[in-house]
Amino acid sequence: MSATSVLARKWRPKTFAQLAGQEHVVQALSNALAQNRLHHAYLFTGTRGVGKTTIARIFAKSLNCANGVTAEPCGVCSACTEIDSGRFVDLIELDAASNTQVDNMRELLEGALYAPSSGRFKVYIIDEVHMLSKSAFNAMLKTLEEPPAHVKFILATTDPQKIPVTVLSRCLQFNLKQLPPALILAHLQYVLGQENIPFEAGALALLARAAAGSMRDALSLLDQAIAYSGSRVDEATVRSMLGVIDQGYLYDLLQAILGRNGAGLLRIADDMALRSLSFESALQDLAILLHRVALVQTVPQAIAEDDPERDRLLDMARQFSAEDLQLLYQIVIHGRNEIDLAPDEYAGFTMTLLRMLAFMPSGTQAAARLEAVPVPQTQPAMQSTVQSHAPPAVSSTGIDWGTLLAQLNIQGSARELAKHCTLESFAEGRMVLNLAPQQKHMLSQKMAQEKLQAALADYFAQSVRLTVTLAASNIATPAAAEQQEKLARQQQAVAAIMQDPFVREAQAQLGAQVIEDSIKPV
Repeated sequence: MSATSVLARKWRPKTFAQLAGQEHVVQALSNALAQNRLHHAYLFTGTRGVGKTTIARIFAKSLNCANGVTAEPCGVCSACTEIDSGRFVDLIELDAASNTQVDNMRELLEGALYAPSSGRFKVYIIDEVHMLSKSAFNAMLKTLEEPPAHVKFILATTDPQKIPVTVLSRCLQFNLKQLPPALILAHLQYVLGQENIPFEAGALALLARAAAGSMRDALSLLDQAIAYSGSRVDEATVRSMLGVIDQGYLYDLLQAILGRNGAGLLRIADDMALRSLSFESALQDLAILLHRVALVQTVPQAIAEDDPERDRLLDMARQFSAEDLQLLYQIVIHGRNEIDLAPDEYAGFTMTLLRMLAFMPSGTQAAARLEAVPVPQTQPAMQSTVQSHAPPAVSSTGIDWGTLLAQLNIQGSARELAKHCTLESFAEGRMVLNLAPQQKHMLSQKMAQEKLQAALADYFAQSVRLTVTLAASNIATPAAAEQQEKLARQQQAVAAIMQDPFVREAQAQLGAQVIEDSIKPV
């Protein structure tokens, strides 16, 4: 495949509307452009391939489009076309990884003093800015303190911790998130549909997972898969290309744990050793599998109908209780963290399996299943060569907000916000939460809302648009339930102390008094 037809370049977004994900950044930049409230320096942070330089170039077009400063550049004027082709003289791009020294920065900044040659603004895009030397940062700082009106700086980095605080404080910062696999999968389906290349959904699921949140990596892997397979992107070819081992043995491990079959667990581990499989990677894959089983158990619609593992996931969801899945997940996570401390990987892996077996309640197969969310019957898979559709819709029917909250990976202000809300609706990727009226100050905590939205997107493996509204009256939030439980436990503890024979005797004979505030439930 020639360089001009590389998918990552061919399908690189040229407008904000074409971007997949990063809605929080696009919205903020669009508002700033529409209101002409422009900052002189912007910092985009995030892992590779999530859209930092792509957004920077679109923003440069928005600043210099012939139609004026706009969130929707025309794409056809000389400024737009020259920026797209990399020929715009007032757009200066620098890779800080190969230009770290102060002389490079001084030479670059000397040009900033002069007015733009043809555009409205001179735009400096400095990629991997954290690689600059300390003296180079100091040289940049002078310009950032008193920037010319015609200059805009757009800095991009994968490691913002290495940027001096003096530089950070002078930039408007945006954190770009890793893209969820469902969003990447939907985009790959769209690209292949436009390219008229047939595919299997399972193959794209593997590519989306292997991309680890990077759309650029996903498109590069897709390019490789097309070259590898010729005319069709099928699951077997992609699995071979990625070196992905069939994960049926992971399901066998869970079945052995369900059956309390210790000998079976060790046989599987021994077979893995013979096949030279990585035990650390196996624990990571097992954690992913347990998460997917828990997900399909709580929200069955979150797993696409055409997911090749859907039937096995549904089967596992029927056999495990929600509590067992949470317990096993925690054991696997801890086992992976501790595997380097074990005598060897085999010992660390098998000890984790034995720990899972030891802590599983007896009679798990007959234990109560998750009653709130029935697992639906699967529909026969439709044969198709080219498909293109949005990520699966998730409905609020049967979702218990308190149960879901316990499974979200959030802390601090985001968790406090979630605890004081109830779920009003969740459909077509849009979730509406009601906030308790006495906590209305939390509506201004945008960072907490963004963290909660990101956690929900990770949990459901699809893009989630979160809206938090103020409830008209008191509502039964998880925080309220937690407070009621705490109060009930306190009352029980006080009652137990008051009824204790020793305490009653001390009160009667010695005139002792019980200080209720000192009583703590255990």
